[in-house]
Amino acid sequence: MLNYMTSGESHGKYLLAILEGMPSGLEIDMEAVNHQLWRRQQGYGRGGRMKIETDQVELTSGVYQGKTTGAPVGILSVNKDFKLDSMPELERPRPGHADLVGSLKYNEGIRSILERASARETLLRVAIGGIVRQLLGVFDIKITSQVIELGGVKVEDASGLAFDEIEKKKKDSQMNCVSPAAEKKMIQLIDEAQKEGDTLGGRFEIRVKGVPLGLGAHVTYHQKLDARIARAVISVQAIKEVGFGLAEELGHLPGSKSHDEIFYEKGRGYFRKTNRSGGFEGGMTTGEEIIVRATMKPISTLRKALQSVNMKTHESEKASFERSDTCAVPAASVICEAAVAYEVANAFLEKFGGDSLSELRRNYEGYLKQIK
Repeated sequence: MLNYMTSGESHGKYLLAILEGMPSGLEIDMEAVNHQLWRRQQGYGRGGRMKIETDQVELTSGVYQGKTTGAPVGILSVNKDFKLDSMPELERPRPGHADLVGSLKYNEGIRSILERASARETLLRVAIGGIVRQLLGVFDIKITSQVIELGGVKVEDASGLAFDEIEKKKKDSQMNCVSPAAEKKMIQLIDEAQKEGDTLGGRFEIRVKGVPLGLGAHVTYHQKLDARIARAVISVQAIKEVGFGLAEELGHLPGSKSHDEIFYEKGRGYFRKTNRSGGFEGGMTTGEEIIVRATMKPISTLRKALQSVNMKTHESEKASFERSDTCAVPAASVICEAAVAYEVANAFLEKFGGDSLSELRRNYEGYLKQIK
């Protein structure tokens, strides 16, 4: 199975990670990995740091002549904006950030807490996602996302679009959005929030196409793949809600409109005509697309500072301000693509095993014959 560990601070010298469990023989396209990092930096409403950093990673181990060896893969990124040792300590924690709780828990100043709690850590998660989605791509498993709501502006009928339609319609969008009309309203809201020193959150949808039936398991809670995906997505900074399929609507619908009826055709096997479950039953994939929806809260660093308390004097003061985004919902959708890709790839390797790509492929092909 896969496992990874990240290390580094937002304004530290390096960000680094180790990814273990990759099978040997997978050719790694570094341009594709770094393209995912570029996507993470895009989106209307991003802050000034996106103009400073050109996020890229290098693989320091576990790859020989462009292919994985089966050994742990070392991942390294160098921060251009390295200034941690010269940055001032903060005394006024920001509501909604890890500042106060982390400072009290670890008996540390706010600076050391916010530097690690920063969403810059997700650069590494996106790099890892860029690697594992290449493994999934060998088996025709693809991932996309779309922003479906921002600041109250909703994209109508977004969930009714096919995977390929989403990819086509959102191309060149500044908001990772399929609707030019909705995008225009979103950008207007971001401009207004920026003028007022405020921030905006929103919702997005992630789709995974080509996933076979039977990833995950019902037998123990920690093997349920939907639960693992939910944990991975909610662990991304500022994500406050995760659901699958019609999750937010199911409390209002009868059972007859909540489940996916089962059909069978010779040569095709079992299939569904709907996907209300978001691709899961009993914690296992149904063979339909995985559909994950998530809500990101507005970023907690505001120029229009919220009320706080000075941790030295205990006097009431406005919260500290650090350089920040006005909106990062499109970036969050890319980050959560990576989080979902990692969990799907992990479940794929658990199911089909294999120390090498060729062994993995052999096991997978045998399983597809079995379930048909």
